[in-house]
Order: sequence, then structure tokens, then C-alpha cells
Amino acid sequence: MTTKTTSARLAAGPRKGPRRRPSASSATQVGRPGFAWALPAAVFFALFAIVPLIMVAVLSFMSWDGIGSPEFVGTDNWSRLMDDPVMFQSIWLTLLLTVLGVVIQTPLSILLGVWAAGHQRNRAVLSAIYFIPLLLSATAVSVLWRALLDPNFGIPAEATWLFGDGNLFGEQATAIGVLAFVSTWQFTPFHTLIYQGAARAIPQVLYQAAEIDGAGRYRQFFHITLPQLRNAMITSMILMIVGGLTTFETVLILTQGGPGTDTTISAYYMYDKAFKSFDYGTGSAIALVLVVAATIISLIVVRVSGYDKMRSTMEGSS
Repeated sequence: MTTKTTSARLAAGPRKGPRRRPSASSATQVGRPGFAWALPAAVFFALFAIVPLIMVAVLSFMSWDGIGSPEFVGTDNWSRLMDDPVMFQSIWLTLLLTVLGVVIQTPLSILLGVWAAGHQRNRAVLSAIYFIPLLLSATAVSVLWRALLDPNFGIPAEATWLFGDGNLFGEQATAIGVLAFVSTWQFTPFHTLIYQGAARAIPQVLYQAAEIDGAGRYRQFFHITLPQLRNAMITSMILMIVGGLTTFETVLILTQGGPGTDTTISAYYMYDKAFKSFDYGTGSAIALVLVVAATIISLIVVRVSGYDKMRSTMEGSS
């Protein structure tokens, strides 16, 4: 009897005891990496972002021409800004260009991104050509369009029937239109790339189910594609808002804030105060206003949209 029992146990293999759960220390070791891995990036961010931001905040309460020693003046710089009509005009122009960028670039980017995510003939070649502005710097793009839109030698000089006298930079409305157009031409491909990646991540089973239910392309776009692009849309809009609030090179090269101060946005006004008028205290105050405004607006967009919860848009697709 004993021999039979032993043989049965050997045939059944070794007995498996209760599995031991990994301890908390071992789970920590195989989980997320420690703070030491993020230390180089944290030091880099502190040196080139946090420390300069603190210095700008301190300098906004100083009077400094860039040569002598800074002199503490309290809130004088801020008081002058509160009474400066050009400052309020620059804020309005900055918000206007930012809103124009979001309103124009968002639908264009979505449509082009969804199209680029497809499998059309020659799609790859056309997409590569369309993404060329991504390879150019803002300065190069501004110099290019400044030459193309020159009232004496550019396109407007040859097409007076369309552009009139050809001086698109002579009036506020046309100058703002040029700034909005150039920004759209340069940055729409970047946001298109965001939507292209998001559109390719949409499960095809959703479209297959919609086709079975008889939904056409338009219904699929509005009821499947757009809801699935929600997180990408919020990310793109935040980047547009921050980029619009900090636009500088385009205004510097195309209009230089003119005619008069009709296109003087906040970032250019900061440059004008600090590097042209040698009033680094007021320039630092304007820079601090831009940082705070961009941070607050981005946080509002994140909280209102619910993006901070990072809910998956692919629930139920498997």
C-alpha cells in the first residue's frame, strides 16, 4: 500500500505549495525607477527653467539698464504697466492671434491628419511634401514670407488686381491676417502629425461595426473619429495656446510691431522694452505676465476638458 502511494505521488509530480507573493521591497525594486533616474533631467530643468524664472521674477521689481547694478524699485514697473495702453493693446492682440490660430488650425489639422492616416494612393509622398514647413525654423519661414509678400518685389507687386497697392503690412487688419496666415502655414503640419498618429490608433473594429449598422463616412467621422481624437485635440489646443502666447520671431521679422503698434503683441513688447529701450525691469514684468497667463490658461483647459483624468477613448473596443 505504501509503495503504491509513493508511486502515485511520483507520477503526479512534485507537490506545489502555496505561491508566495512578492514582498513590498521586491515590488519596489521591479516597479518604477527611483528618483535618481530623473535627477539629470530635474537638474537641467532647474538650471534652465526654474532658476531663470526666479531671476526674472526678482528682476521685475528692479530698475536695470543692463549695464549698471540693478536697483530695487518695488512695484514701480508693475504700476507703469497698469497705466500703459500699449500693454493692454498687446494683450488683446496676443489673445486675438491665439484664438485665430486655434480656430483656423484645429479643423485643418484634424481633416488633414485623418486623411494622412489613411491608405490613399500617393498619400506618403503628398504628406512628406506637406510636412516640409516642420523642417524650417520660425525665422526662416518669416524671412521667406517677408520676401514673398514684399510690396515692391513680391507677389503683391505682380498681382495688384488682387492686393491693391500691395502693401499688406500697411494696415492693421491685413498685417494681422498675414501673421495668422504665416503661423497657420508653418504650424498646421505639426498638429496634423499629432492627429495622424491619434487617428491611426483608432481600432478598425469600430468602423467595421459602424459599416454593418449602415453608417456612412460622415457619420463615422462625427460619431467615431472625432470622439476618439478628444485627447489629441486637447493636447494640440494646449500647444497652440502656449505657442500663440509666446509668438515672437514672426512679428519681429514680418511687421516689427507695426504699423505703429498695431501688431505689437506681448512677447514683442517685452523685447522692445528690454532690448530696445534697455528697461529690463519692465521687460521682465511682461515676461512674468506671459508665463503666468500661459500656465493658468493651460490648467483651465486641462481641468475643464477632464484631460487630467486621462480616461481611455478605447474602452469597449476589444
